[in-house]
Amino acid sequence: MSLSVLVHDEVGAALQDGRPVVALETTLVSHGFTGGAGLAVARESQDRVRAAGAAPATIGVLDGAIRVGLSDFDLERVAEAGLTARKVGARDLAACVVQGALGSTTVGGTLAVCRIAGISFLATGGIGGVHRGFAEILDISADLLQLARTPALVVSSGAKSILDVPATSEMLETLAVPVLGWRTPTLPLFYTATGGPQVSAVVSTGEEVARVARAHWAVNPEGGLLLGRPPDEGLDLEYLIADAVRQVKDAGVTGQAVTPAVLALIEELSGGRSVEVNRALIVGNAGLAAEVAVAYAAGAAGS
Repeated sequence: MSLSVLVHDEVGAALQDGRPVVALETTLVSHGFTGGAGLAVARESQDRVRAAGAAPATIGVLDGAIRVGLSDFDLERVAEAGLTARKVGARDLAACVVQGALGSTTVGGTLAVCRIAGISFLATGGIGGVHRGFAEILDISADLLQLARTPALVVSSGAKSILDVPATSEMLETLAVPVLGWRTPTLPLFYTATGGPQVSAVVSTGEEVARVARAHWAVNPEGGLLLGRPPDEGLDLEYLIADAVRQVKDAGVTGQAVTPAVLALIEELSGGRSVEVNRALIVGNAGLAAEVAVAYAAGAAGS
């Protein structure tokens, strides 16, 4: 049995013509927000990508196939599934397809599909990384390994701040993943713009990011890059995050269920303020990823 990969017409035409494409993950649709708000964020992200001149490739697993580019009807199906949708990392793609399950892709799962489809840019809110307390339980997101082995640039507002961000930064260095700061010398802390670890380089324009990516892939053709974009309006929620992480740990939640449980609790504890920041940064990151993808395509056309 071969793996079934269905590419949406809009995405396929863009890839064939060498036009810019930006991949978008679907875990944020099913697991990232409560009350179905993830669907609106996904739609807004797609609109922002198109407005910047690129084609959005929202990725998921439906009806026994990996879908590269989802219709609005398919997005609604993912949103309606909610937490019952499988959370699909790279390791889960094959089983989800074979078993005909509905799956929403994590950053790592989306990157694995990017490698298959030949997509070089991805936008998300925050990547996974090294979890707090990893010395007791070795909990490290597969997002990091997939980023290290995929020739794609990921635009995010750093790693999710519920994680151990300094340890995540050290792991990215170990994996030789360049961490670029979008007009900032430090890696954003998801909800917060400042206070994170130093980035490996500061970049200021989409054209500059595109040139760095092209040069990196000349040196390491199989490796990815991370571009950290600070949230436009951040919140200092560290005291809430620490409390939420503790409560979820005390409740015995483990594995892939940890992140959605912590995010939902942070939403509750912050009175919904975290959701507005999360929504805005995801859409803003999609727009920046499209800007870089357009600059990269223009450079390729002019070379």
